[in-house]
Amino acid sequence: MKIKAKIKDIGRTLAGSYTLMLESPQIAADEATGLSQEEWLDVEIKKHRKKRSLDANSYYWVCLTKLAESLNMSKPYMHNYLLRRYGQIEMIGGQAVYIVIPDTEEAQKEVDEAELYHLKPTSQVKEGKGGAMYRTYMMLKGSSAYDTKEMSLLINGLVDECKVAGIETLSPKELERMMSAYKQ
Repeated sequence: MKIKAKIKDIGRTLAGSYTLMLESPQIAADEATGLSQEEWLDVEIKKHRKKRSLDANSYYWVCLTKLAESLNMSKPYMHNYLLRRYGQIEMIGGQAVYIVIPDTEEAQKEVDEAELYHLKPTSQVKEGKGGAMYRTYMMLKGSSAYDTKEMSLLINGLVDECKVAGIETLSPKELERMMSAYKQ
């Protein structure tokens, strides 16, 4: 069961454990009634953010395709370029995720064209065994996992890139309408 809720009260028992009271406009009553107060539950609590809209996602890919074609680049390359400039760093446990890859042209080309993962090169290069050089990359979050704020930043960056390339985009008014539609 996954619900949207607000914290109503936080308390502490005499035994030292904590109680948390939530308020929600919705609840999956069938699922909740099947639970007992003696059962332990796996609970994840995080700040609520609205999901991005399919309109915004479609608009992103239409503009990205036009930009990639205009610059004679592949869509995966353009997507990785945009994620590096306007995207979000992948975080696990509050820490950025890094990966080390051989510092070769072949490895760089593979990273630039990757569709299943997204990496941003850093300036950190170290020598490994046998004199081979290795570059550190930051892992980037894939846009399919973006919330509305993150997607908005990515789309605004893409629109700026399109304008520089002379590619027609939605008017600022239409873009604002689309963005506010999925923020609501």
